[in-house]
Amino acid sequence: MTGAQVGGVDVRTVWRWLQVARSEGRMEARPRARLELSEQAWEVLAQAGGNVAALHRHLKEAGGEVPSLASLHRVVRRDLQAGRILPDRAVVQREREEQQTRQALADLALAGVREGGAVKTSAPPPPRLVPEAAGGLPVGESGVPAGVVLPAGAQLVRTSSVRAVAEAVGQAISTEGAVCVFGDAGRGKTVAVRMALSEVPPGWKVSWVPVPVRASVAGMRRAVFDALALPGRFPHTSVRADAAIAGALGEARVLVVDEAQRLPLPCLEYLQSLWDHPGTRITLVLCGAGSERALSRLPQLASRIGAWQEVPRLTGAEVATVVTGFHPLWRTVPAPDLTWIDRSCAHGTFRTWAALTAHLQNTLLTIADASIDRALLRRLFQRVAPPL
Repeated sequence: MTGAQVGGVDVRTVWRWLQVARSEGRMEARPRARLELSEQAWEVLAQAGGNVAALHRHLKEAGGEVPSLASLHRVVRRDLQAGRILPDRAVVQREREEQQTRQALADLALAGVREGGAVKTSAPPPPRLVPEAAGGLPVGESGVPAGVVLPAGAQLVRTSSVRAVAEAVGQAISTEGAVCVFGDAGRGKTVAVRMALSEVPPGWKVSWVPVPVRASVAGMRRAVFDALALPGRFPHTSVRADAAIAGALGEARVLVVDEAQRLPLPCLEYLQSLWDHPGTRITLVLCGAGSERALSRLPQLASRIGAWQEVPRLTGAEVATVVTGFHPLWRTVPAPDLTWIDRSCAHGTFRTWAALTAHLQNTLLTIADASIDRALLRRLFQRVAPPL
């Protein structure tokens, strides 16, 4: 009775505690299993715009054991407070549609074109990725860095811009410095950086850090943690997470942040703190259209940039050389027509040329009597350029 009054519980509860102590030798409460949400559940939650009730209905429809709605609310709140980022529903949907479009183009462009216009129907196997001994980004057997998708038969071209980016990145690695690669969208900044990092000095590793949607310091910390592929679960305190990240960055590593223009000031300050940490060895590569303007908002970091490397448009003089080296389809097109295509549609933007190549290749694969003429090209222009 006295124990129940002191503990503020019922007498039967005290007797049950005593029984457990005698039978199991346990004085503390039984540990409860920690409820975790799968990545698929988080994706469903993002699709639902963060509506936990919609996730609960989805889990019930899928069958199996389903936690209560209150438990789901508690788990979601706990993980969000620990740094988990829930993307905006519209952004998730757009990214999924873009991924499906890219995959559809890649699937349609698996076949090449024979000489004389005949279509090759057998699709080559996808390139097997083999890691570089130096620790750089993986490259395919055809020499294409991982993360770069090309139409079948295409190959990367080392333009003057690619060589300039490789030189700037190489100098930054040699001094453990920082470099900013900028230029308008579609000029090939990311591909140039991937080509530059396909071979890095021995002992260096490359980590590609994706910028979270509506980035926060907590989200950026989680993105860096995941990019480093650190073992174990993400720590629930920022102090432990930063300690683990700083320990991993004690090795020589290139930290690439693409779409850096989306980073707010606190996130840029966080990257600067990692780079300035006395125990880290980082070469920081910041890449993105407008990244130079984003860095200008933080003079402390901008002053540390050792090289500002712009990726310009293809000039009219180099268009013919670049595109004919990029894909054999363009070798059958007269040089004046290539100039006309660039002036009418591509405007020196390499991404537009790549998309136009995929559309042209798909047209030749699906229409038996198709020929490359200006009428066909005008129809394809409407697919790669939005209406004005």
